[in-house]
Amino acid sequence: MMKKSILLMLSIALTLTSGFAVSQERGIGGVESLRGNVELEVTRAADPLKRVPRDQVDIESSYVFQPPLIPHHIRSYEISLNANKCLSCHSWTKAKQMGATKISVTHFTNRNDEVLADVSPRRYFCLQCHVTQADAKPLVGNSFERVKSLQ
Repeated sequence: MMKKSILLMLSIALTLTSGFAVSQERGIGGVESLRGNVELEVTRAADPLKRVPRDQVDIESSYVFQPPLIPHHIRSYEISLNANKCLSCHSWTKAKQMGATKISVTHFTNRNDEVLADVSPRRYFCLQCHVTQADAKPLVGNSFERVKSLQ
């Protein structure tokens, strides 16, 4: 019985050490990430900013209630507790004058489904849901298919 337990422990030890050796060959801790093979303490250079083409056509939605994509650059737009640059064009009072899309009525409803006179705090920070259309390759593989009812 003792011989079996010693053999079992030896087998486990060999398996763990061989797994460690293989993981060291693949990268730090055997994990590959979008950061690449870089120690956490090392700050790697930022990727170049993605090109945002001018005058883009709207990309159709892929699923119901998908937040629309932003068809223009937003670099240096301030969105903070004190200011929201998006609302200078997309608010209900300025959208027509600016030739921009109005923000959805859903942005005026709070979490209790009460309609507010101004944008709901949970919908104020636009970049939580909306992203800029950019000429960028996907970060990871994807097999997503659009909802058939939207085709």
